[in-house]
Amino acid sequence: MKRLALSLLLLSVVVLWGWTFVLVKDAIRAYGLLPFNAIRYVIATAAMGLFTAWRIDWRSLKVGALIGPVLAAAYLLQTLGLDRTSATSTGIITGLFIVFVPLSSRALFGLRTAGVVWVAIGVSVVGLALLSGGAPQGMAFGDVLTLAGAACFGLHIALLGRYAKGRDASVLALGQIGAAMAVFLAACPLAAGPLAWPTPRVWFALLVTGIGATAVAFYVQTFVQQRLPAVQTAMIILLEPLFAALFGYLLAGDRLNGLQVLGAALITGSVFVAELYPLLRRARPSPLVQSSSSSQS
Repeated sequence: MKRLALSLLLLSVVVLWGWTFVLVKDAIRAYGLLPFNAIRYVIATAAMGLFTAWRIDWRSLKVGALIGPVLAAAYLLQTLGLDRTSATSTGIITGLFIVFVPLSSRALFGLRTAGVVWVAIGVSVVGLALLSGGAPQGMAFGDVLTLAGAACFGLHIALLGRYAKGRDASVLALGQIGAAMAVFLAACPLAAGPLAWPTPRVWFALLVTGIGATAVAFYVQTFVQQRLPAVQTAMIILLEPLFAALFGYLLAGDRLNGLQVLGAALITGSVFVAELYPLLRRARPSPLVQSSSSSQS
């Protein structure tokens, strides 16, 4: 029951992330990308700061602050892409973050990846081509930006896996969110036009994404991952593109033709294979176990 409750808790965050693709797309068109993200992360930092102020761990805060700029780059590229392509495409392409994790781990830390995972990466690229129109020239610029954001999300996860062990989860999240806030505040002067007061609709999006989809979501994800196996949590997180597509269809009027649906299926399926393979490999009986079982029979 405890495992089920934790899984449902993380799933609720994943559903929220899927919905916010549509919410953020409308908000940044009305208010502007850089100001929106700056205020979003100010809200998130304030909320997380209130939660962790009584137990600050400076080492965990420092590690989070060093990783935070990668997170900021990921969200900046994702939001830029979202402004130039559909919420459905953004959600599905962002799901490729999971296949960039082994790429980053190999490049930075020399960790090898199974051949079946590399096959899954190749299939994902084919799926991306189909989703974006079939040929390279059919790929929207927003799709390219979103893919770069997915790569940054993968790098972010690889860095956390390497350096976050033994740290306080909530303080680590505060360090990352605070560093991302600093990046977006520094970039705000680059925004076009004067900074205006957000409308009530934009404020709604800011509060939902700042408190719910950033501060609470980062804490919940870390909390759950400390208690459930990595493969199980990753599988739940991988449902985010599906919820993004669902909300894009229901709320934003996004539509996919047959080839794009096939591309989405290839992307999602390959990511699932990449995550399931380690679990299946561990579950396979070893030759020693098989031999022992045979001798007992």
